Amino acid sequence: MAAEVKKEIQLEIAHVLFIDIVGYSKLSINDQRAAIDELNQAVRTSEQFQNAEAAARLIKIPTGDGMALVFYKSPEEPVKCALEISRALKEYPRLQLRMGVHSGPVSGVIDVNGQANLAGAGLNMAQRVMDCGDAGHTLLSKRVADDLGEYEHWRPLLHDLGECEVKHGVRVSIVNLHTDEVGNAQLPKKFRALKKHRARMHWAAATGALLALAAIVAGIAMFSRNRVPSTLSAPEKSIAVLPFENLSRDPDNAYFAEGIQDEILTRLSKIADLKVISRTSTQHYKSAPENLPEIAKQLGVANILEGSVQKAADEVRVNLQLINATTDAHLWAETYDRKLNDIFAVESDIATSVAETLQAKLTGAEKRAISLRPTENAEAHLLYLQGRYHAQKLSKEELDKGLEFFNRAIALDPGYALAYDGIAFCYFVAIDWLVRAAEVGPNWLEAARKAVELDGTLAEAHTELANAQFWYGRDWAAAEGEFKRAIQLDPRYAPAHEYYGWYLVSIGRIDEGLAEGRRALEIDPLSVESSSVLAWSLWLARGYDEAIEQVRKTLDLDPNYWWAHSILGRCYLGKGMRSEAIAEFQKARSLESTIVEPLAGLGVAYALEGNNAEAMKLLNELQERAKRSYVSPYFIAIVSRALGEKDQAFAWLNKAYDDRSWYLMELKVSPEVDSVRSDPRFQTLYKKMNFPP
Repeated sequence: MAAEVKKEIQLEIAHVLFIDIVGYSKLSINDQRAAIDELNQAVRTSEQFQNAEAAARLIKIPTGDGMALVFYKSPEEPVKCALEISRALKEYPRLQLRMGVHSGPVSGVIDVNGQANLAGAGLNMAQRVMDCGDAGHTLLSKRVADDLGEYEHWRPLLHDLGECEVKHGVRVSIVNLHTDEVGNAQLPKKFRALKKHRARMHWAAATGALLALAAIVAGIAMFSRNRVPSTLSAPEKSIAVLPFENLSRDPDNAYFAEGIQDEILTRLSKIADLKVISRTSTQHYKSAPENLPEIAKQLGVANILEGSVQKAADEVRVNLQLINATTDAHLWAETYDRKLNDIFAVESDIATSVAETLQAKLTGAEKRAISLRPTENAEAHLLYLQGRYHAQKLSKEELDKGLEFFNRAIALDPGYALAYDGIAFCYFVAIDWLVRAAEVGPNWLEAARKAVELDGTLAEAHTELANAQFWYGRDWAAAEGEFKRAIQLDPRYAPAHEYYGWYLVSIGRIDEGLAEGRRALEIDPLSVESSSVLAWSLWLARGYDEAIEQVRKTLDLDPNYWWAHSILGRCYLGKGMRSEAIAEFQKARSLESTIVEPLAGLGVAYALEGNNAEAMKLLNELQERAKRSYVSPYFIAIVSRALGEKDQAFAWLNKAYDDRSWYLMELKVSPEVDSVRSDPRFQTLYKKMNFPP
């Protein structure tokens, strides 16, 4: 029957009403279910809905946070339906909707459940129209509004808003439908922002006109001397894989879409002839990539791979398209309907197709690398993806969840190297900030070694082993060997360069370390972490001004990243700007109250400013926290040192040594211990660290 419907609806014009529950993702699971139930009830009260359903000329498509209703009789049907739903909302005051209507081509498809479904520009554009509005808005495309405008009774309800930019930079003319009773008469936020932008541009135009003549003259002179293009174009064989949309009915399957994106990206990164941007840079565009040329420019690539993933039971649909961001040309597109245990083959096919489309050369070793199956157990793979999804959120609770899923994956497949690597990652994130390094270090080292033992080709496993040997094992030579091996295996694995750079700076090889840190950012230009580690390394090297500049770049990416503010506070202390340092530590503390590093920095800043009373309060708070949960002794040591309590400071530094605090790995270069370097007790501690010459 589904195949018959698909055959019947080959291509025809439909009239689509797209409905979205505003704020759905912020609701609890129970409230989400209640909101969907209320939406269904409101929709079913519509006379247009009932008539079309009775005539079997209505297709209903759930979208997770709303629905699409596809009518076939006339464009009046979805518009009348929208008005009827708006009136019914008076019975559901908590339900906030926005709606969009467009008429365009659709065609029949069979979805992952084997059911008849629809796809096509008519459906996509209705969603884009809806996306231009806010709660309460019913927006129409100009095409629909023009059709309705032929009838006099519709004209008073139609209010032209102008153009709105939607996905891929496309501009759509939008009309707002409202009456005194229903709808939202206010200008949508996107149009308000555009209005302000135009006002600024109008003001700037006058200044621009005055400068134009001078610019032309200067430009002619410059062109005659130097004909180099003003901007460098991205390499043709370059690509970013944007986060995939989760089309599964269960929002809990978001981990699967994210995991598949990451694994496809990893396979593509094995191809030396391709420039591939890391996930940490592309995840900034998770919400809604509307301007692909601008995104490509920011990432420094010529091509974008985007798509969606739908999982239902053991069935998977992956729908992808490869786009040249400069020309907006669709280079390649494919839909894969497979069983869950075939997902690795799908990922390999996608990587191969992308490489062939971009005419990237593949060696025999690369072909083998992108076709590898890390496990034969589909359930273990799902558990691994869930582990990564939680672990990457970095909080103690999420790291605990990550460890649980990774261990469950290993229980099903003891040879799953990536799952061991995931365990090592969780321990790496937690040490010194959440748990005592000496307590979990052996498990960390064991997991990292096991990952390398099971699969010596994984750059990420060698990087985790290098980190474990550096931050916990204090085995300098072994750590450097693993970092170099990771980079040899995958020169474009940004974390290997990032942490190798940190290692090199910590042992005093400053120039080499900073070069590695900058290389990590070249590979992963929008990584908040790589940018922060480089800023921290510059602080260790006492390049305070350059470190401050790098922190500013980090905060441009994420203004609320607590560690960036904490690093900025340390840089200000290095420059003697104590009041500015206090403000930054306070900001970091307000953003992340569970981490004590900003608390310690603030205590040091107060002590150096001469406000010993406030510094003592913070020192006492650190010691009280240490009674309830783990606090690195290093933090108590540096506040004690700033207060002039050297005996207490060294007692805590020696405890930090016993705890294997990673902050002691920077003892050779850290500005925070400069005032005690001449103390014999420091020299004793320094020798125990056995730093390389």
